[in-house]
Amino acid sequence: MPSYGVKRLVLDVLKLHNPSIVYLADHLCTQKEIEGVNITSVEVDAETESVKITIEGTNLDFDQIKMELEAHGAAIHSVDQVIATKDTFEQRALVEEALSRAE
Repeated sequence: MPSYGVKRLVLDVLKLHNPSIVYLADHLCTQKEIEGVNITSVEVDAETESVKITIEGTNLDFDQIKMELEAHGAAIHSVDQVIATKDTFEQRALVEEALSRAE
């Protein structure tokens, strides 16, 4: 039976300077379903910074991620991208990618 789930989230987030983006990325990666985190600083002012957070993994729990961010003084402004797939879709994409490389 194929599994369903959110595989990628791209979030527009406003956060305090502390904790740093390095700490925040490392902390988010402690969640077992998260395989990778990319945080890019977009704008910085005296007390806060706007960042773009890309999170990849399997069956990502948006509510848990939101709680973790809020616990560290961050607020999600918007969800800019969501990718959710079935395993069968991912497998087909991998096969198609491998075939295109072989050509």
